[in-house]
Amino acid sequence: MSIYLIGTKSFWTILTVVFLRYLVLAGVAFFIYYMIKKQAWQFRKIQNRFPLNKDYAREILYSVLTSFIFAGVGFAVFLTPLASYTQVYYKVSDYGWGYLTASVILIIFLHDTYFYWMHRFIHHKSVYKYVHRVHHLSTNPSPWAAMAFHPLEAVLEAGIIVVVAFLFPVHPLAIGIFLLFMMIYNVYGHLGYELYPKGFAKSFVGRWINTSVNHNMHHQYFKGNYGLYFLFWDRWLGTLHPDYDEHFHVAASKQKP
Repeated sequence: MSIYLIGTKSFWTILTVVFLRYLVLAGVAFFIYYMIKKQAWQFRKIQNRFPLNKDYAREILYSVLTSFIFAGVGFAVFLTPLASYTQVYYKVSDYGWGYLTASVILIIFLHDTYFYWMHRFIHHKSVYKYVHRVHHLSTNPSPWAAMAFHPLEAVLEAGIIVVVAFLFPVHPLAIGIFLLFMMIYNVYGHLGYELYPKGFAKSFVGRWINTSVNHNMHHQYFKGNYGLYFLFWDRWLGTLHPDYDEHFHVAASKQKP
């Protein structure tokens, strides 16, 4: 009985962390851009219109479901007998701070590759309507769409944690930092506003970095722009929308009337 209670408490703790991370980051972005600055900054919005209240409600509902799935995967990987088969370690001194820092960077690049190919897979016509259609109901996404996935897609999204845990030594702190970065960038990608400056998309570094405009176009047009943090795969494989540079220039150049 005590083991059951400990396990249940651990699950709810993970769920609380997952959901609060989403609620705070998406909530702050929504409060700033969709409430207090809605009128003043509307000229900067990528798509001029705003989603409907029912869109926000749907995005939050599916994000709640996703939080349960993410928490379940995290619990299974780190707090069940499965953990003994992973390469998760708990003493920073085992590998040092340099390795921990490098592992965060490695996870980010690995996740971008994982996401690109997973994303293309769930866009296949035989899979799309069962897995990815829910996320694309947000053709004009808001920050609340950052975790608005069908349960099957949520399982695939959480798969990166399973891959990392088994692939190489990783500290929970590295995973926590990565997950925070992931959520921040995911909220930005669904923000509906471009934060990078004019000319960034054509700069030496910027041409390889994903932007809010890039992902917003994916929600508008459904095809192309499959990357998450970077544009390496999209550029290398020709899946970058041909009008991306123009769209970014327009969005980043908007001036207050």
